[in-house]
Amino acid sequence: MVARFKDLCLDAVDDRALAEWWCIAMGYRLRLDTGSAGDCAGEWVGAIEDPSGEGPLIWINKVPEVKALKNRMHHDVYGDVQELLSLGAKLVRARDPEIQWDVMADPEGNEFCVFTQGA
Repeated sequence: MVARFKDLCLDAVDDRALAEWWCIAMGYRLRLDTGSAGDCAGEWVGAIEDPSGEGPLIWINKVPEVKALKNRMHHDVYGDVQELLSLGAKLVRARDPEIQWDVMADPEGNEFCVFTQGA
């Protein structure tokens, strides 16, 4: 094995707002410092985590520039398009006879694909 999956990273101008959006969308929570690094206990460390421990750790990296081009890599989720739209996601491409998923973008423009569970 040359490599194996570790974490997922997303870039954002407003990293905390995007982290909170993904927490609501996916049922994740902000990962807080446990205190092992000194006096920062309880502060957000820049990542969100699945409370069940099943999903990947997602780092939300603060960057100065807004997203300008299509992602070269993205993540796929099972979800409800209408609920994601109500949270502020944008529909980039609806499923059609050519693709069996919806392409969406989070509030900062990071694309992701939405599949129907069990389909």
